[in-house]
Amino acid sequence: MKPTDTGRPRVVRSEREWREQLTAEEYAVLREAGTERPWTGEYTDTKTVGVYQCRACGAELFRSDAKFESHCGWPSFFSPLAGDSVVLREDHSLGMARVEVLCATCHSHLGHVFSGEGYNTPTDQRYCINSVSLRLEPAEGHG
Repeated sequence: MKPTDTGRPRVVRSEREWREQLTAEEYAVLREAGTERPWTGEYTDTKTVGVYQCRACGAELFRSDAKFESHCGWPSFFSPLAGDSVVLREDHSLGMARVEVLCATCHSHLGHVFSGEGYNTPTDQRYCINSVSLRLEPAEGHG
């Protein structure tokens, strides 16, 4: 996976505006690249059909049909929506080499993507995403 950072986000707010819009937990994860504790997120085990949006800006990021059970403690997807819904950025924090996943629209932190773990998915990738970074919009008739 190559980094795909394409410059400036399309939605730009001041840190003060982000703090006013987001809860403390949402701000810590979305704007400061924090991580929610495993097995605590509202979407870890959700099977509802719909589209997962960025909680910060509302951009559509993932579809429920790309979600799979990885048993890692966070919602996992094998692929984001087509096009440029997410940005990938090298992350060398915590003494590890990882690939950070950001919302392409507002550059909020979503989680990390891993590959080659052997999951039986079409892409062999695991987009490990914080529930607090997402908002699920259920499909019509699937609430």
